[in-house]
Amino acid sequence: MVSSRQKRVLRYVEEGNLLKLKSHLRKHPDTELNFQHGRKRRSPLHLACGLRNDAVLRLLLERGADALQRDRRGNTALHIAASRALKHGQTAYNDLVIPLQKYCPVAMDMPNYAGVTPQDLLEQMKAEQVCVFGRARERQLHDLPQEGSSQAKLDSESQWREKLLGECQDEFFEAYGHYDDESLGDGVDPEDFGQWADRIWREYHGKRRAEARRRVESEEQRVRRRRRPENTDAEAGRELQTRLEREHAEYVERAARKTEEVLRGRRRRYEERCAVALGSDGQEELGYADIPWPLPHGSVSDMVAVMLHGAERGDPAAFRRLLRRQQALWHPDKFTQRCGGRLREAERQRILDTVTALSQELNRLAQSVR
Repeated sequence: MVSSRQKRVLRYVEEGNLLKLKSHLRKHPDTELNFQHGRKRRSPLHLACGLRNDAVLRLLLERGADALQRDRRGNTALHIAASRALKHGQTAYNDLVIPLQKYCPVAMDMPNYAGVTPQDLLEQMKAEQVCVFGRARERQLHDLPQEGSSQAKLDSESQWREKLLGECQDEFFEAYGHYDDESLGDGVDPEDFGQWADRIWREYHGKRRAEARRRVESEEQRVRRRRRPENTDAEAGRELQTRLEREHAEYVERAARKTEEVLRGRRRRYEERCAVALGSDGQEELGYADIPWPLPHGSVSDMVAVMLHGAERGDPAAFRRLLRRQQALWHPDKFTQRCGGRLREAERQRILDTVTALSQELNRLAQSVR
């Protein structure tokens, strides 16, 4: 599965954006570059060779890209580079083949699934050059002058060279297979430049419209205040005080509701963890973090508050029942019988000290209720 960071690497390689790729790899140095993507199972290094981007190729090699990684047909990056050199000549050879050959010399003799090595491709390139230029030189030395203008002779010579080159390429592609520019970028990011520009335009104009609405509302409020001259400073002060008190009461109510939700959620998670971690059938070793403390980083009183949340002291019978259940759960002797053999030795004393403190706090509450 290709991650979002790897999708960015593919996008920057396809765009040939060396600066963004370098910045992305500097920010995320642990990004894995030796992954395969698309139906051809090609890596970013294959993609850089297919696009003839030597700067991106050198950066990927510096970042640890695997030059021996194969695609679906067994081709390494050097196979792709050699095919580009065969098609585009010396420039592609210098930009792609030489860096890969220096970085991983053994890749020259690595065959693909058809048994063709990069060395075979490069030898065919040399033979093709000899074939083209040798035939052209032979024709220049031995051809007799032909009738017609000099322009006609040049056109005939150009047609002959193109035909000869095409025949040599056809012979090679028939023997070894054609490394064409198939869709290298199967995993393009779903948002292209046009979609990105449309989204930025919509966000910008949305902000402008919201700002215009705020200005209009502010102006309307200012006009309404002008139309009420009877509204004295004292009345304005009373309105402000009333509004502040109302907002404060709403804030206090929201805070209390939020606190109630947090405590209820902690109580529910505490009970679920107790049923799992402290069950009689548990076999795994328990460390301090594995014990279902009501509030792992809180004080003992805070833990007890979470345990007893939801039990009203106005109902003494229900409160005592909940208190007795928690006392039995955290009694040191019962806790040791239930979980003592599973405690991690390095944290055993710390766990038992916390259990003892919880038990003492529960006993103190039980005495106050009586």
